[in-house]
Amino acid sequence: MYKIVAKKVLNPTVTLMEVDAPMIAAKAEPGQFIILRVDADGERIPLTVADFDREKGTITIIFQIVGATTEKLNHLNEGDFIQDFVGPLGVPSHTDGLKKVAVVGGGVGCAIAYPIAKKLHGLGCEVHSIVGFRSKDLVILEDEFKAASSVMKLMTDDGSCGEKGLVTDALKGLIDAGNQYDEVIAIGPLIMMKFVCKLTKEYNIKTVVSMNPIMIDGTGMCGGCRLTVGGETKFACVDGPDFDGHLVDFDEAMERGSMYKEFEARKREETCALFAKEVR
Repeated sequence: MYKIVAKKVLNPTVTLMEVDAPMIAAKAEPGQFIILRVDADGERIPLTVADFDREKGTITIIFQIVGATTEKLNHLNEGDFIQDFVGPLGVPSHTDGLKKVAVVGGGVGCAIAYPIAKKLHGLGCEVHSIVGFRSKDLVILEDEFKAASSVMKLMTDDGSCGEKGLVTDALKGLIDAGNQYDEVIAIGPLIMMKFVCKLTKEYNIKTVVSMNPIMIDGTGMCGGCRLTVGGETKFACVDGPDFDGHLVDFDEAMERGSMYKEFEARKREETCALFAKEVR
């Protein structure tokens, strides 16, 4: 059993939890993930390590409430326990030797992008962060990105916070201003990563993407995160989650990633109804 030592609502659909897991915290690196079960009867889901504190022995997870398990997880509070919490899993993000990078995060994907930006900043790398959200109400980790970045661009679709526009607008502006990046790291919705990669390919800038959004089981057994990279079949959970974005078949990944949306929504509604019944 793993104790929740802190809980914070970041926006109406995204929650942060800090979990006591010293053995995982001792080895976790940016880009890796954990697998958890809320209770003994629960399903297993993968969640990216959003941060870790080796001294405190804690792991921070940030999750969006989209299905039954994240709905159940969100009903737990500080002091409650998570049944299973396993990790760290996946290949850590490559950070060695990078001198100047652009880290691009979209929506809840910023929870994955932040620990990478934080580590690179700590290594002395010049980090330019670009984070994008639909509106002000959905912005997360703004202060954290500012602390880990030499340049930080906040974009919203409706202009209610930061600058109005897409993350690709900000990235193009920084590149055209003369910034030469060793690498661009993009993490967010598949459609966002696709267009970031389309842009950077024009400039011949190496781009790494996290295919965490299509992961389901987290062990490679279900095949749900199967994708094509450079004409070869890969699994996001065991071969990644980071891949060369210019080699990823995003159209195939988006089709696969949409397969379970209707099921997730239905199961979440059923879970919400169950909790409502228990309250009554």
